[in-house]
Amino acid sequence: MFLLVYLALGACAGVLAGLLGIGGGLLLVAALAFVLPLQGIAPEAAMHAALASSLASIVLTAAASARAHHRRGSVSWSTVAWIVPGVLLGGWLGSRLAIGLDGNVLRWCVATYCFLVAAQMLLSKPAGAGSGLETPHGPGYSLAGGGIGLVSSVVGIGGGSLTVPLLIWRGVAPVRAVGTSSACGIFIGLGSALGYALQAPADALPMPLAVGYIYLPAAAGVAVASVLAAPYGTRLAHALSGLALKRVFAAFMLLVGCAMGYSAWA
Repeated sequence: MFLLVYLALGACAGVLAGLLGIGGGLLLVAALAFVLPLQGIAPEAAMHAALASSLASIVLTAAASARAHHRRGSVSWSTVAWIVPGVLLGGWLGSRLAIGLDGNVLRWCVATYCFLVAAQMLLSKPAGAGSGLETPHGPGYSLAGGGIGLVSSVVGIGGGSLTVPLLIWRGVAPVRAVGTSSACGIFIGLGSALGYALQAPADALPMPLAVGYIYLPAAAGVAVASVLAAPYGTRLAHALSGLALKRVFAAFMLLVGCAMGYSAWA
């Protein structure tokens, strides 16, 4: 039963990764925070395990999405090269910060971020075709990557809700911004997951098939389904405007944020 849950979550995450450049990390974290204690993970470690497992799965989710976008020529690899050093360092530092925080504090962090993402999606105007600056680069993007990686690691996401708006603001075409964000998400997941695995206390998850705070069955189940589903999201991204879908997703983010806030309050 749990494997089916992980596969279903992975399918949703994969489609969102390809469609919106958002790998469903917030949905994964909220769902895993509920499911993992049912498998014997202590409640006080559930949020850390949910974040770590989500980020570990995002490595493959983002890779599948980036591969599909690369085939369509919608990844700016020179921009990725500038952003990657920052997101790797930010992901590592963010995981270190999160490990030291109480689970309820992390729940409030995720809830707050859900509200911010919902507001961004509801209030943002439809993106244009880009102003011509298709390959932004420079040290500033490494610095921005550090902030993106840190925030992403604390809330368990692949950074699409931060990277995509940044790139569109700098003139990158929306679909190309999504593809570039997917490639950056590989390294956000990698740096963050390694941090949650290697910086965790020795007895973080005293159970089989756990590495630090990463629960491998959850991460693997989500990753396998997301890899299979990501190309379908990519096809939709090239065929649809996504405006209505963004509004639906924004409403769902409000519900997730309320649920996480309630669980932290209770």
